Amino acid sequence: MFARLILLFLTAVALADAQPATFSTTVRGFIKVDAPVVALTNVRVIDGTGAAARENQTLVLRGGTIAEMGDAARVKAPEGATVIDLAGKSVMPGLVMVHEHLYYPTGPGVYGQLGESFVRLYLAGGVTTMRTGGNVNGFMDLKLKQLIEAGQQPGPAIDATAPYLNGPNSFLQMRDMKDADEARRHVAYWADMGATSFKAYMQISRAQLGAAVKEAHKRGLKVTGHLCSVTYAEAADLGIDNLEHGFLASTDFVSDKQPDTCPGQGGGQRTIAALDEHGAPFAALVKKLVDKKVALTSTLTVFETFTPGRPMPPGLVVLLPQLKQQYEQNYQRTAQSQSSVYTTLFPKALALERAFARAGGVLIAGTDPTGGGGVIPGYANQRQLELLVEAGFTPLEAIRIGTLNGATYLGRQARVGSIAAGKQADLVVVDGDPSKTIADVRKVDTVFKQGVGFDPAKLIAAVSGKVGLW
Repeated sequence: MFARLILLFLTAVALADAQPATFSTTVRGFIKVDAPVVALTNVRVIDGTGAAARENQTLVLRGGTIAEMGDAARVKAPEGATVIDLAGKSVMPGLVMVHEHLYYPTGPGVYGQLGESFVRLYLAGGVTTMRTGGNVNGFMDLKLKQLIEAGQQPGPAIDATAPYLNGPNSFLQMRDMKDADEARRHVAYWADMGATSFKAYMQISRAQLGAAVKEAHKRGLKVTGHLCSVTYAEAADLGIDNLEHGFLASTDFVSDKQPDTCPGQGGGQRTIAALDEHGAPFAALVKKLVDKKVALTSTLTVFETFTPGRPMPPGLVVLLPQLKQQYEQNYQRTAQSQSSVYTTLFPKALALERAFARAGGVLIAGTDPTGGGGVIPGYANQRQLELLVEAGFTPLEAIRIGTLNGATYLGRQARVGSIAAGKQADLVVVDGDPSKTIADVRKVDTVFKQGVGFDPAKLIAAVSGKVGLW
């Protein structure tokens, strides 16, 4: 009797999380698999836990969930199921990426709001859950989250971050908070509006950050930060949940750092470039972050675009011709730089993130489509996994960082982030075997979101050459 009650409960949860009963005409145009029961047969399963891939598996998808999975010799396609033979292909969890944006640099100091095209690109690249790690618009992130949930727009499930928490600053699209009470009110207002995450930025003070963290935690919500005026150690003591950009935003090692004052990211980055990942000061900071359970977000993709000698990033073809040309000019300037700190800093970033994870830290991943451009949603998420492997993680470890680790940070690991019977059918079908060759993550065949298969080629074609307009 107890087992039956558990089954009924799990079924109710699955139905509550199911895709909308109807999709808009726009969304329907991107769907290639939508059936009550789908059987994916003869497929390699990379489950996202870090475990070795399993060959010749069958997954049965029903009601938006993985109803059954196992060896193809044992698990048979149910009668009447839509059967898809995936011999030679792999299935992995949908990516769960936690430093994404719905904006992009379109001019000096200005970000264009590209929510509609970006959510399509994220989904096409295999991202089925994302956190918008910063918001310079206000309500667009929240509205797109609602429209996607209602089946009116295609895109990943969104953990929507409120507009930035920041002190006095020079950013045209960012608020200047004056004191701790204003920080608390900012969190309260945007939480009431539906924001589910918060992000502190470079000029925030310790008092403002502490007040924001306290208010967010009171509501069961988390706070991350791209910091400068507040050190990582200070933020950890204040209860922050997550820190962005690996260690490249850390000012903990700046010798003349003044309280609540940003010494400039350049000064902090020069100290990081010279930092010994085996030395006692770094080990002490890592221990504090691990002890305080502060996660670290890797955003290697954006820093790669600042580094001379790196390959041209993927996906530029989707941009407006003017934006594509603008980035290509930036790329050439970077390539010609003879004195860029990133020549040393970028490989150091890889080493420090690897050291943090090896010491027991929780590393999660995102892409940050900002900087001078070139970080293209979907394409960059795949590139982020490649860069984690370059940092020294195995392909299976990199996939876990980009799936289950992100889901666990967001508190969604019971539903997404790994592949198991009873979990949500958020899956990416790729040609090849990314458990051995991580570059195969670029070969996305189908993206299943709650059991409905989307066509990545159609999603990309719908925006190609126009990203920058909307």
